[in-house]
Amino acid sequence: MAIKSHQAEPSRPPAAPEWRVAAAPVDYREAVLAMEERVAAVRAGAARELIWLLEHPPVYTAGTSADPAELLDPGSIPVIASGRGGRHTYHGPGQRVTYVIADLRRRGQDVRRFVHALEEWAILTLAVLGVTGERRQGRVGIWVPRGGGREDKIVAIGVRVRGWVSYHGLAINVNPRLAAFSGIVPCGIAGPGLGVTSLADLGKTADMAAVDGALRQTFAEAFDQRH
Repeated sequence: MAIKSHQAEPSRPPAAPEWRVAAAPVDYREAVLAMEERVAAVRAGAARELIWLLEHPPVYTAGTSADPAELLDPGSIPVIASGRGGRHTYHGPGQRVTYVIADLRRRGQDVRRFVHALEEWAILTLAVLGVTGERRQGRVGIWVPRGGGREDKIVAIGVRVRGWVSYHGLAINVNPRLAAFSGIVPCGIAGPGLGVTSLADLGKTADMAAVDGALRQTFAEAFDQRH
């Protein structure tokens, strides 16, 4: 996973994060600017960590490792360069985007452990919602076995770290338009038996409120310093 980080600072105990839920879809560029402002405030000690739950209007985002050849249907949906690690992904209505502005100076100053905790959070959240999600070596995100050798991604993960404060985070497919993923090679991963799924595609009727509740329920366990 492509991750950027800078100079370390002394570790301090983590404080409880602020939780925020957007009532309406948030433009991707505006969200990035808001995250960068919050990162600066957290670095300066002027704000707490933030968990921001939202949706975006339809957009393809290109991470720092994005290959233009993996944009299969240019012009169909706006494409925006993103400073997060990773390649192309899709955001749109029906997807719970979960941005995590976390102070890694207070969480062990270990980026890989932090990413592992994000994965654990997604897995625990899916379990509450009745879905078994799994990690896969060499494949970013959380996957669902479908039988017959097929596996579908249900959670995308991409982060950036600036001055030991993280931003970006998770995107959980609740009930998005799955056809939109066909316009890209999602996260650069393609091959026989690999696809994209959602809670709705798996027959789960969870809405955003249920997903948000599961995220809150499992946060502390996932980010326990033992993970």
